[in-house]
Order: sequence, then C-alpha cells, then structure tokens
Amino acid sequence: MYLGPASPHWEVYSDHGDANLLEEFRARVLARLVLLPRNDPQFRRNQERVNRDAERERISVEWELGYNDAE
Repeated sequence: MYLGPASPHWEVYSDHGDANLLEEFRARVLARLVLLPRNDPQFRRNQERVNRDAERERISVEWELGYNDAE
C-alpha cells in the first residue's frame, strides 16, 4: 500500500499464509520499495521484481498505489 509522498512510502499487509514466508517476502519488498515514491522510474523496475519474486513464492500481490479513480 502506498502511504504517500513522505518516506517511508510503502507498507506490506498480509491476509493469510505462512507467517515466516510472508515476513521474509515483506522484508525483501520493503528493501526494494520503502524509499521510492510511485512516480520514481526505479519504482516500476522494482515493482516488476517484486511481482516476479511473488510469483516464484506463489504469493498473490495486489498493489494499492493511492490513485483515485478520477486520476
């Protein structure tokens, strides 16, 4: 979830699953994203890396980028 323009920019939440697996995944995601706002060019590259990592781990990822429907 995108928290806004002030750092840290991201938080990772989980609904269910193995707590250890999800905590390790969360740490990797935050290492890649925590200081990157959603409009940073590096964010897009790291977002794809997170998606590939999630696919390998069989983790479902939903991105909440904080855009309104009108944007």
